[in-house]
Amino acid sequence: MGTVNNFGNVLLPAGSNTIDVQTLLNSAIQAASMPMQMLQQRRANVQTQSSALQSIQTDINALGTAVSALSDNNGAMNSFTATSSDSKVLSATADPTASAGTHLIVVSSLATTSSYYTNPVASPTTTIATGTFQIAVGSNPAATVTIDNTNNTLSGLAAAINGQNLGVTASVITDANGSRLALVSNTSGAAGSITVSGNTTGLTFNQAATGANASLTVDGVPISSSSNTISSVIPGVTLNLNGASPNETVALTLSPDVNQATSAINTFVSAWNKVMGDLNSEFDVTSTGGGGPLEADNTLRAIQNQLLSGITYAISGNNGIVNLASIGVNMNDDGTLAVDSGKLSNVLNNNFGAVHSLLQGTAGFATMMSTTLTQITDPAQGLITVDLQGMSQENQDLTQQINTMQAQLKTKEQLLTQQYAQMETVLQEMPGMQNQLNQQLTALKG
Repeated sequence: MGTVNNFGNVLLPAGSNTIDVQTLLNSAIQAASMPMQMLQQRRANVQTQSSALQSIQTDINALGTAVSALSDNNGAMNSFTATSSDSKVLSATADPTASAGTHLIVVSSLATTSSYYTNPVASPTTTIATGTFQIAVGSNPAATVTIDNTNNTLSGLAAAINGQNLGVTASVITDANGSRLALVSNTSGAAGSITVSGNTTGLTFNQAATGANASLTVDGVPISSSSNTISSVIPGVTLNLNGASPNETVALTLSPDVNQATSAINTFVSAWNKVMGDLNSEFDVTSTGGGGPLEADNTLRAIQNQLLSGITYAISGNNGIVNLASIGVNMNDDGTLAVDSGKLSNVLNNNFGAVHSLLQGTAGFATMMSTTLTQITDPAQGLITVDLQGMSQENQDLTQQINTMQAQLKTKEQLLTQQYAQMETVLQEMPGMQNQLNQQLTALKG
């Protein structure tokens, strides 16, 4: 069997008349493709690095979301709880515009909604007498309702009333006593009081409830409300009147929502630890092996340094609440964070304002950390963006080089195939030529 030397020439063993063309071809192409294989491996490494960096980018983006929750003026650090001393009488909700404090409230009466009903007839489709009556809601002019042969059943009459948009809702209620027409005002309180007059029909109208405003006092100030849900009395607070208790003073306490703040801080710590875990795994070089695919990436080391520098940010004064450690968020040796739940709970319950000042504001920790993260993740000039763009460009360059080499190898393979085939043809003809030469020599000797 023949072989190929370093110059691409065929070397035939003594006495051989044939060569293994395919084996020689494969050997030659394999030797020629080694540079391309090195490029392919390099491209695979770049793609692995890009994938790893994109995964870290996702976790850093999640960290950014957690930081934004701490700095959000409408977020957890600005949330309030509203606690009532008697929720059967009064409950409430508060938004971030509320202020901490206690309000004393007396609910004398609830707002009611005006309603009427008729005496029963046999069924919703029983024919009723024709005629007219007037409905007035509050101070609005009375409107005439006509019963004729097109609507002379309770079902037909209810549909006709609802079609007139009179400010009431008509329905048919059926029980063991028969069917009755019910009218309910669309507006609660005195402004929605219904008046039925001028009735010439066979129906008898009965007043079920009058429309009346709720009556209460808030910190001694008398309040009248057409609704049992009141959002205009205490800024940022919505009162829900659940029951009247004229002789009871209900204490409504507004305070920062410690539970939401605690959750937001713990969410931030978890997101931070995920990012630190990502970075540590890339640089975790041991005696048994190297780090991750980004171990030699200087950009990633710069990101790690920026984050570790940002996490130690501190302010001055602020009643001693100057950094994360002062609220119970401590750094471990590997850069991850651990929460001292007891200390965090204590400072939030007893010095919430100082925690708020530490995290929020133009010089707050969350604001500064957001700036750091923007430098890392900015879609135009962020460190990760620039690094990924470099990897993408390198991947494109390597792909172009590989494609060029593949085309060159294809051409070389075709040329070698032709050359080896011609050589094999020559070798196959040699025995016949040798016999012919022998015969000529024999003849000359004779």
